[in-house]
Amino acid sequence: MDQSHIRNFCIIAHIDHGKSTLADRLLEFTGTVDKRKMKEQILDSMDIERERGITIKLTPARMSYKEYTLNLIDTPGHVDFGYEVSRSLAAVEGAILLVDATQGVQAQTIGNLYLALEENLEIIPVLNKIDLPAANIPARTQELVSLIGCKPEEILAVSGKTGQGVMELLDAIVQRIPPPAGDPSAQTRALIFDSFYDDYRGVMAYVRVMDGALHKGKKVKMIATGADIQVLETGALTPGGLKPADVLETGQIGYIVTGLKELGGCRVGDTITTPSEHLPPALPGYKVVQPMVFAGVFPQEGDDFHRLREAMERLKLNDAALIYEPEHSPALGFGFRCGLLGMLHLEILKERLEREFGINLVVTVPSVAYEVVLRRGETLVIKSPLELPDPSHIEFVREPWVKIDIVTPSSYVGAIMQLLQERRGIYETTEYLAGDRAILHYQIPLSMIIVDFYDKLKSITAGYASLNYELIDYRNADVVKMDILVAEEAVDAFSTLVYRDEAERVGRRIASVLKDTIPRQNFVIKLQASVGGKVVASERISAMRKDVTAGLYGGDVTRKRKLLEKQKKGKAKMAAIGKGRVSIPTDAYLKVLKRDS
Repeated sequence: MDQSHIRNFCIIAHIDHGKSTLADRLLEFTGTVDKRKMKEQILDSMDIERERGITIKLTPARMSYKEYTLNLIDTPGHVDFGYEVSRSLAAVEGAILLVDATQGVQAQTIGNLYLALEENLEIIPVLNKIDLPAANIPARTQELVSLIGCKPEEILAVSGKTGQGVMELLDAIVQRIPPPAGDPSAQTRALIFDSFYDDYRGVMAYVRVMDGALHKGKKVKMIATGADIQVLETGALTPGGLKPADVLETGQIGYIVTGLKELGGCRVGDTITTPSEHLPPALPGYKVVQPMVFAGVFPQEGDDFHRLREAMERLKLNDAALIYEPEHSPALGFGFRCGLLGMLHLEILKERLEREFGINLVVTVPSVAYEVVLRRGETLVIKSPLELPDPSHIEFVREPWVKIDIVTPSSYVGAIMQLLQERRGIYETTEYLAGDRAILHYQIPLSMIIVDFYDKLKSITAGYASLNYELIDYRNADVVKMDILVAEEAVDAFSTLVYRDEAERVGRRIASVLKDTIPRQNFVIKLQASVGGKVVASERISAMRKDVTAGLYGGDVTRKRKLLEKQKKGKAKMAAIGKGRVSIPTDAYLKVLKRDS
């Protein structure tokens, strides 16, 4: 195929601005999907994506338009899946920057635009949802002009729902996005931008061929892992499934079947080449992802650990932003400490493990990674409160800080500033966009935004504000480890690192949540929050009590007292035996996650 007739592009946008719907129309208008088989969000293949109405995984699809081959990659919009976007951008030459004509530029619009500009991609600005009565095309055009610096006539207006303007967009893709610039005669180099595991065919990789070609049946080598494989099958990715072809040529996007059963042999970001004495330089690949949030993931049944390990390996292949290592907890047994990009990422991981692999899980309180500098000069990175050394050995602790950008209607600026002040935020600047909207720039500790900050932000701004953040540095923090004791036994899963001045308030909240969640037993259960052996908050769950005097009638009061005294001794004995045997329901762990009850 002539390289000049290939166009590789992706759609980038803020969450819910209509990427998947526009992708549906492109597939429909190019005749890639028959109208009879057309359904909404056709590229969102996972049940979770359809139920939540969000894209989680990047999805490639090949289309034909006039004499051109168009390779589209539909990307997620949520900040937690920004890594999926960055991988898509490395495999294409152009990007459609989609903006909702009713909402305008949002935080993720700006974040994803910067990612695309770093890759030197051709940007096509597009206003979507122009069929809605609330669409304000002149104001949104002005916003895009000031953001990108383009001319107003370069901005296309479309409706992903009705199909208005989609043909003009297809023409713009062909005219504006440059063809791939690889060398067909050079040694083969192909970039792996995603992969998944098939039970029958082993590891399957999504690739973009930069130079040369990939042929079915030929031997190839992975530059980073050094694995030698034989390509069992190559082909194109279409919404109807995999379409085999004998060769993937320069500039094309497609899949290869590796047949690998070892999951470590095929890594996202690796370069595939032909075996030779002199291997070509590897393609730039991707930056190693920086996990933002760490949480322990344990199977409810100890026997499920091996199944959980296998499930983690397979998910890691499909989710390159997931990092995990084995962990053991005296209370929960064997599990994994997982590094993730945010709370939605953690939620999706838990849901995928339970749905796709049928494993019931317990997830511990999420925390961020702290740097601990010891008195002897050594620096440790701790991802769990249980790893914190003895306070007498610690010189100081540093915590991660992030730079956040919040796009909001101007009327909510005061409420947002108050929320950020409560969360220890440091104000930088405010920018005003066209159409009475502002961008607030703040610096804030990461631990203050990972749990429920996004929910709070949405509730105080009636859902209008949007958030984007990136890690900047580590700064000193006065944090202490707080243990939660249930029936005088410490429960590791509830241990957390808190600011010293907030320990009492947080301890009271957790004790109160557990009091409402843990079912009553036949003995009194003490709930205590302790810092350094000192109890800072406590609650009691009173015992279930049978009326032992119900059968008495008349007679001396001492008979009644004797029975009550006997019951009291029995309760004390049960409390002693019952230590550590209180079963804590799973929803108690989840309720403790929320910062405010």
